[in-house]
Amino acid sequence: MHTTTSTAASLLSDSQDVSVPRAGRAGDLRVLHVVNRLDLGGTESGILKVIAGLGDSEFSHAVCTARGHNAAYAIQHALEGRIFDAGGPESKNQFLVRSFARIIRGFRPHIVHSRNWGAIEAVFAARMARVPIVIHSEHGYELDILSGLPLRRRLLRRAAYSLADAVFTVSADLRAYHARQAWISPGRLRVLANGVDSERFAPSLERRAAFRARLGLSPNTLLIGSVGRLVAIKGHASLLDAAEILASRGTDLAIALVGDGPELQKLRARGAALPHLASRVHFLGASKNVAEILNGLDVFALPSISEGMSNTLLEAMSAGLPVVATRVGGNPELVADRVSGLLTEVGDVRELATHLEVLSADPDLRSRLGAAARAAILADYRLDSMLDRYRKLYKELAAQRGLLAIQPA
Repeated sequence: MHTTTSTAASLLSDSQDVSVPRAGRAGDLRVLHVVNRLDLGGTESGILKVIAGLGDSEFSHAVCTARGHNAAYAIQHALEGRIFDAGGPESKNQFLVRSFARIIRGFRPHIVHSRNWGAIEAVFAARMARVPIVIHSEHGYELDILSGLPLRRRLLRRAAYSLADAVFTVSADLRAYHARQAWISPGRLRVLANGVDSERFAPSLERRAAFRARLGLSPNTLLIGSVGRLVAIKGHASLLDAAEILASRGTDLAIALVGDGPELQKLRARGAALPHLASRVHFLGASKNVAEILNGLDVFALPSISEGMSNTLLEAMSAGLPVVATRVGGNPELVADRVSGLLTEVGDVRELATHLEVLSADPDLRSRLGAAARAAILADYRLDSMLDRYRKLYKELAAQRGLLAIQPA
């Protein structure tokens, strides 16, 4: 994105007034969700949960992307005819404000909700198109922003945040980071935490037995797993190194990594080079059966360098697993150390190995931590609770703009 704050101002000044009809019923509220690319990923999964969970009785939904979408993924989630691409994947430096504005004028939404840096131009486009409600949200970190944002990004985020009717993050840690980077008070940003389907992701002995049989594991083998995109920020190499330490000490264990991504070949090579672990690492690829896989694990590990609020951590906790996670981002907001899991420092392989060793030797501790983890999810992070937060936000802002005949409860 090449725009500057002065360019954004000029774009807004030459905008045309596009009338948007008042929604007499809640069901008339049209929401356009904007994301960088619609494909496998936590943020994308979150959008699909919102669309499916809010349904079509109160809202109608469409998705707009900055850089295209996975056609098979769109068909799988019944988005045909409801997904629009402002740009394509071939360039990382497309100027998309006018393309977004054209799509917005065609769909005529009452609400434009953009996610993350890759879709932030939609905020300016929505204002050009005179959309009544503009929302922007931040859902996670990337490696290149951990030490701070470049000045251009800080200025653009500050401008976008000032134009939006509401800005939220998925964790308090992420709120503090973006408030600091945009030179604004944290109080101007809301926090809407992610949620998980606690019925789908629930403990099941039947699923556990089936999955472990599939891998050919004995009942006594400690299966440690992680789920997510195989990207550097997830820190999977630390997990392999920690597991090698345990295996060298005689612990009967196996590792299951679920997901795909650019680090796959590096991780395969690293695992093969570890003498005690080489035959114990299972790369399972991207899977639609994450709930079944989680039930087969004994321990869930999330050694990320940084996190927003991890959906897979929520899912593992909901499945009643003891978790070991790094003390970063939203992880400490989810995991109470030594109550619902164990926290470790980023990159501290020996501490990670120690935590895993403690859990391997104490089935009762694993059971207690797992039960507490599921209780925490049921108390604060159920999917229906997340959907209620989104519904209230959308309807609150719609009522303020006079778009609802009936004020939200």
